[in-house]
Amino acid sequence: MNKYFIIFLLFIFWTCSKKPEPKVDKTKKTDYSVNKISLVILGTAQDAGSPQIACKKECCANLFDNPNNNRQVVSLGLIDTESNKTYLFEATPDIGKQMKMITKYESKSNKESVDGIFLTHAHIGHYSGLMYLGKEAMDAKEIPLYVMPRMKNFLSTNGPWDQLVSRKNIQLQVMENEQVVNLSQSITVTPILVPHRDEYSETVGYRINGPNKSALFIPDIDKWDKWDKNIIDEIKKVDYAFLDAAFYSGKEINNRDVSEIPHPFIIESFETFKNISEIEKSKIVFIHFNHTNPLLNSKSVETQIVIDKGYKIGTIGDVFNL
Repeated sequence: MNKYFIIFLLFIFWTCSKKPEPKVDKTKKTDYSVNKISLVILGTAQDAGSPQIACKKECCANLFDNPNNNRQVVSLGLIDTESNKTYLFEATPDIGKQMKMITKYESKSNKESVDGIFLTHAHIGHYSGLMYLGKEAMDAKEIPLYVMPRMKNFLSTNGPWDQLVSRKNIQLQVMENEQVVNLSQSITVTPILVPHRDEYSETVGYRINGPNKSALFIPDIDKWDKWDKNIIDEIKKVDYAFLDAAFYSGKEINNRDVSEIPHPFIIESFETFKNISEIEKSKIVFIHFNHTNPLLNSKSVETQIVIDKGYKIGTIGDVFNL
């Protein structure tokens, strides 16, 4: 048999047996599982939820009667299986579901309550869930509530929140800007002041450090360039960055005065982050979506644009190991 013919047959055999390279599905979520210390997304919607009260727009029209709608207001859970403890970031109107969800991850203790709650500020989606800790509902017992000084004063001097304090449903733990809170030998939480509409309290984000990785949580901020810190520098310091993405653009809220509800539009964040590396972009997880935001629809054109640019879109149940 001619040696060239043999070489040809071998080439044909190798070509046919070679498997095609798998296509990367950029819409697929990373398959995280809860490790010893992890963060889990418990909600992604803006304060008033989705669907939003009295909304007649297409974004909400079919959701009011949809029993499968599981959208919840923005919140993170912190799971510490080493110490058998769990923590909430934000006390949202959906706190009942969110507390149940986070305590299920930590199954050793069979507790129905978390071991502490961290608040960012006094806007309805971020603290009003505290009402369910009172005597009309859970009648909680001294849940540590981590707050900044103005937030402490607001809760202590206004009803019905002051009743939670007097009945010892909550135990106020006052924090200071950029002063570390030690939750264990391997977990720290640091509040960081950010500019926002501070009618009743200051507003903070959080840097959350675990034994191996860290995260930045900023669900609300006016604009990145109004902050006295450089958001790109802050992203470089962490492994995950959960960032305010209330509106995709100004077009979706053309019936409101945008100056009264400032947030970084996603298209503005694209511009802010356009020169950062792909690795830094992959850290960013967009959260806190207004009911009009097309990112709430996983099949929208805007969702695909965000994914194609290398960013992540927060989804309830996503777990990030620390």
